[in-house]
Amino acid sequence: MCRLLALLLLLAFPAEAEEVVLGLSQNEVAITANFDGSHILIFGAVKREEPIPKGAPLQVVVTVSGPSKPVMVRRKERRFGIWVNTDSVLVDSAPSFYAVATSAPFDEVLTDVEDLRHRVSIERAIRSVGAAMHIRGAQAFADAVVRIRERAGLYRILENSVAVDQQTLFRTAIDMPANLTEGDYSTRIFLTRDGEVVNIYETTIDVRKVGLERWLFNLSREQPLLYGLMSLAIAIAAGWGASAAFRMLRQG
Repeated sequence: MCRLLALLLLLAFPAEAEEVVLGLSQNEVAITANFDGSHILIFGAVKREEPIPKGAPLQVVVTVSGPSKPVMVRRKERRFGIWVNTDSVLVDSAPSFYAVATSAPFDEVLTDVEDLRHRVSIERAIRSVGAAMHIRGAQAFADAVVRIRERAGLYRILENSVAVDQQTLFRTAIDMPANLTEGDYSTRIFLTRDGEVVNIYETTIDVRKVGLERWLFNLSREQPLLYGLMSLAIAIAAGWGASAAFRMLRQG
């Protein structure tokens, strides 16, 4: 009976013909006072139980996504000579950082249906927009989030940046900017053929403040009064020190 059950399970969930075996140059990023970004090398291999399938070549898509949060987007219009907020829309969820690296042009490695299913492209990584019926052009608010974060280097699509050797080994590099948000950065690797996803591998990169920066961050959240008093004392001391130094220079 047990053998029969095991056989049925194997038939119901057949083994993947091609699977990802992944490596990362680092799975942790430490944010310090002099942090100016990080360079993550993502590499791996494709494990197969059978020879390489004939036909379309294997393609690889890599995504790295930072923590997602709702974003309030407001539209400004000129009224009576001044700029005022008119409409606002809450974008349900937008990643703080999002990079997509592909081994070929995006529209060649992934069909529109697969992109919609797995939310791979930048536009689809942003969740649905909640807008009142009277607000015109609601999608423009989500597009504004993409434009702003692309200019800040937080959203990027890197076509033809994944090197694939003999349809078995692959590698790419993702540059992460200095203005990273703390949290778990979801990393996904898609193997595709003819634009169809044949395997997905997921892991995470841990991005955290360390040392003095971590202590100050925790203090500001856990004991805001003490943090405020300490900041005030430092500001007063810095002002007094600068004033004393200036007086000494004038007397000298």
